[in-house]
Formats: sequence, C-alpha cells, structure tokens
Amino acid sequence: MARPATAGTAGAMANVVPPPLTIRAFDGAALLGEDLVSPGDGPATGRLGDLAVTARRTRAASRPPAWDVELAVENLSVEAVRAGIVVAIRLPASDDPHWLVPGLFYGENRPAASQARFPRWAAATPDDPFASLDWSFRSDRAATPAVFASSDGWTVALATTELSPVGPTGVGFGRGGDPAVPLEIRLCFPYREEPVVYDGGADPAPPDLPTHRWEPGAPARLAFRVYVEPADPHVSTPILRELHALLTGGASPFVPPLAIDEAARLAAEGLLRWHHRPAEAAIHETVAFERRGEGVGLEPGDRPAMHVGWLSGTPPAAALAAHGRRSGDRAALEAGRQVLDAIAANLAPCGTFWGQWTRERGWGKGWTRGEDALHARTLGEAALFMSRAARAETDRSLGAAWRAAVASNLDYVLDRQRADGAIPSAWNGRTGEVLSWEGCAGLAWVPALVAGAEDLGLPSGPAAAVRNAAVRAGEFYARFVEREFLFGAPEDVDLGPTSEDGYVAVMAYVALAEAAAAGHESDRWLDVARRAADWTLTFRYAYDVAFAPDTLLGRLGYRSRGADVASPANQHLHTYGLVCVPELVRLSRLTGDPHYAERARESLANARQLVARDDGDFGARRGMTPERYYQTRYGGPKGEIGPISHAWCLGLLLWACDAAADLPEVRDAG
Repeated sequence: MARPATAGTAGAMANVVPPPLTIRAFDGAALLGEDLVSPGDGPATGRLGDLAVTARRTRAASRPPAWDVELAVENLSVEAVRAGIVVAIRLPASDDPHWLVPGLFYGENRPAASQARFPRWAAATPDDPFASLDWSFRSDRAATPAVFASSDGWTVALATTELSPVGPTGVGFGRGGDPAVPLEIRLCFPYREEPVVYDGGADPAPPDLPTHRWEPGAPARLAFRVYVEPADPHVSTPILRELHALLTGGASPFVPPLAIDEAARLAAEGLLRWHHRPAEAAIHETVAFERRGEGVGLEPGDRPAMHVGWLSGTPPAAALAAHGRRSGDRAALEAGRQVLDAIAANLAPCGTFWGQWTRERGWGKGWTRGEDALHARTLGEAALFMSRAARAETDRSLGAAWRAAVASNLDYVLDRQRADGAIPSAWNGRTGEVLSWEGCAGLAWVPALVAGAEDLGLPSGPAAAVRNAAVRAGEFYARFVEREFLFGAPEDVDLGPTSEDGYVAVMAYVALAEAAAAGHESDRWLDVARRAADWTLTFRYAYDVAFAPDTLLGRLGYRSRGADVASPANQHLHTYGLVCVPELVRLSRLTGDPHYAERARESLANARQLVARDDGDFGARRGMTPERYYQTRYGGPKGEIGPISHAWCLGLLLWACDAAADLPEVRDAG
C-alpha cells in the first residue's frame, strides 16, 4: 500500500490518494496471466489473459474517507472464458495487522491456548488444519461483507455486497500466497474459500474455487468501496455504521407479521407445552420439531437437561415468571417460580450454583472441561436473572430463598476475586478450587454484582463492598473491550471470540454506568459500554442474505438483518442478542445515540419471524422456534434451519417482548 503523505488531521485526510489495486484472474487455482496493478490516482486499463479490465474510482460522499470503485471486465476472445476476479490492496508487513471480517474473523481469531478448531491466522502446523496465514471466505459468512486490516499507521478496508453480476462475492486477507507480498486484503468475484473450507466439522473440507463463464461481448461491472483511515482500535465503527446505512438503504427494520404481544404469548406457550417438565422442575434445553402423537415422549434431538443459565434455567424461568405476572398467565408464573426454586435449592458444595441438571445424572457440572468444573458466565447469568426474579417476586418466602442463593454465589465470587479485579472463569464445584482465569467469562458477574449491591437485603456484606467488586472487575475487563477482542463467554467455544462475549460486556458496562455517580465515573463506564456495543454489533447482520426461493428460508421470505452470527466457530445465525435489548435501548438513551436502539429493534423484529403459530408451521409445533438459521455453508444447507426448538430462544424472546412494553424504541412503527 502506498503510504499516504500525512496522517492525523481531517485536512490531511482530504488529500489522501487511494491505495493501488492489484487485480488478478483465476481459473480455479490457476492464475491467468500477470497481476494488473491499477494506480490509486486515476482510471486504469489492462489485460488479464483474454479479459480486458478497466478500473474507475470516484470519491464517495462519506464521512470516513472512501472511494467507490467499478471494474468493467470484458472477454475479448471469440470463445467463453472461465475465470474469477480477485481485487487486492497490499499492505506493509506487520506482526499484528488486526484483521477484521465482521462476525467471522478477529485478529488471530483463535488464541493458541484454545482447544477448539476453527480458522486461525497462524502458520500452518500438522496438528492444526485450520491454521493458515492466508484465508478467503464467502461473503455471506460475514455480518457485513467487508474486510479490514491495519498496518504502518493506517487502516484500510474493502467492502462490497453479498451478490455481484458474476455470483456471490468473497472476502480474504493474508499473504496472498506469495512470499514477496507482505500482506493484503481482497475481494473475490465470485467468492473463493481457501486454503480449506470450514463447515463446522472437525475436519476441513477441500477449497471451494468457483469461476464465472465470461461470454464474448458480455461485460460485467463489479462494484466495491475502499476506505482509508489513520489506524485506531475503533476505526471500524464509523465505517460499519455507514455500511449498515448503505446496505439497508436507510430503511427502518421491517415489521414481521407476528406482533410483539402475540410473540410473547406463543413463546410462553412453547416453553410450557414443550420444554417445561413439572415432574422434574426443569426446562429441557432442546426438543425436536418432529414428534409423534401429542409429542410428550422423548424424541431424537431432545435434550433432557438444563443449564442453570445460558442455554436454559434462570433466563427462561425468570421470563416465564415476569410474563405470568404481567399478563395474568398463572401457569407461566408458577412454572417460572418452580424452576427458579429448584435451582436455588440445589447449590454446589462450594456455595455457587451447579452448572447443569440432567435427567441421567441430576445436578452437576456443565460442558466446561475438568472434573466438577463450573463456568463463570453460565453461573453469572443465572445469578443476574435470579436477582431480577427475586426483586419482582411478590411471594416473600420465594424471594428470600432466591436472594439467599444469589448471596451464596456472590460470597464465593467476592472471596475468589483477584486483587487486580479478575474473576475466575472456571472453578471446581465441590472444592471451590479455581481452575482457570483465562478469557472474559468473569465479566458476566459484573451486572450480578451491581444488582446485588442495589439489593439492600443482601447478606453478603456491605453494599459498598459488593459494588466495589463490580467496579474492580469492570476495570480489569475493560482492557479487552479497548483491544476489541473479547473471548470465552460460552462453554462450547473454548477461548474464542463470540457474539455472546459482546452481550455480556454490554450488560456489564451499562449496569456500571447506571450505578455510577454522575460525572467522570459515569462517563468512563458509558464510554466502555459504547465500545462494547460497537464491537457486539460487528456480529449483527446489516443486510438480508439472498436465499434461493426453493429453500425454507427463501419460501418464508426470511430476513437476516438483525440476526447475529453466533461466532467464528459457530457460523450460523442466532437470536441471543435479545438478552441485551433493554441494555442497548438504555445505552441509546444515556448517550443520546439512536443507533443502538435501532439495532435493538432490528434484533427483536428479526427474532419474531419463525415462531410457529400452528402445529406444522415450517415443520414445527405451535410455540416452537429454531436456534440455528443457515445463511452460509455451515452446519446445514444454506436457506434451511436446525429443526430443534431451544429453550433459550423462547425464553429470551419472551424476555425481550415483555421488556418492550416499557421500551417504546423497540416497538413496531405505525
């Protein structure tokens, strides 16, 4: 990349020359001809084999400096040519180029200590087939079809749309397969997936290198945008906001046919009819769509288990209780109370919640590695939702029991918190021994600590001490927000970045901001909360993926805008972002920035699209909703869904729909 003459001021940015473009043509893996280099300061023409290429740039009307580029590509031969076009910007060498493909790739993407297996930016090794210094992906894997990199004091980004005149597009970065090329970012028309394909399996699939058939005399025009900004850890935020506006056309979120109140009723019905098991005082985590007869028997795909937070447990139970209280649904209220009471009454010997109940083993650990290992985020979320339920509970005996359970959990956390503010990410449920401090899972305890400090009936010590623990933890984990690399929140992605890490951070720092005295402290936490929300929204789809009309999602007209890609490890869409809809709205109010409320409304609108209104609706039973929506090549065919209803999906939908009664910002327009 040609280094701009001056950096650091708006005046200097006005004179920045866009970097040169390197344009290549491929027939599968084979390079066609020599690279064509288009200078950054004017139009350029050249040949790539039989293909004539003309590049034209125009300065975009954008606040972040940007240029719109159009490539006109025409086959000059008399016969058809099969080829794909790759456009790249070269960057000076850097040990940390801070790669970003929104929702898909963050820096190295997978820390060396992680035992998970999904794409990582590192030298390939025989025991890690998903490590490479060069990656290319389909754009529909990305929440925004763009790629960012920083080097030599500058950040450069390339952005396009999911589809082009020659088919689905792709994004890439790395060393370009050429030792002489230090680093580059690129767009592919059509997409390329290499060196391997990650489809969620343990083993990589072969590279996928499609081409386009260029007919003589039938030119194609390929459009994309180039951004150049002085390097900054948060420089992607204004660019992604602008791309969100461009990709949505500035339109408000669509209004799904299912109204918010009706979605709440259906979600409550689905939890009670399919997931709640009164005889076990449990909410089963998954139930399969396909069921025999009345559907009460155990089917393949059912999971007769309940985590205390995260996948089940307290969030759906608290949501049922709140909904029952608000709507007068006595069955929902009693079911929620029953499950919360069972979780509170079955603490681990160390004084915290157990991680999971299963029909086979009863109360014990969850999925975290290690004997009797408990996960901080799962338990922190359980403590937060039980605190919320206790505060709203009108039955004094139940409320007191739930408060006592939360107090016991907070006692453990206060006792184990390090002097620097860190909270263990895993511990032994029997002995209380700390098993790990890695990652950011401990951040989930911050809102629970804030809630505990506000509850004057808490017997865990003076409220000031509890609040101080929350503040110290907030200070410790703020460094991860500033670095824009949060990781370790869910039990099933070992030390990898996930959208759930973002939700946890938003909830934590909004809680701290609201609890702080007005002035410097409040401003400090608001700034971190804003940074956390901006990072979280990198996982949220800013556009509607194109689904083939004969797929399920295509037939139903499903819109992906507002859904989040779960993580670089789990590349399907999900709706867990509902957990922080209230916090995003309150952050919007506190900062005066309507963008956060708009994205919260997108999330709630998106999640109401596939809630079964009748038995047989999209293959489900009434009140069911899926966890997985396949928008790319991952886990199942693009355009299909995972045919399993998840308790957390219904619980968080119910929670957000009931919260919307007090949040006019997320209600449907009109």
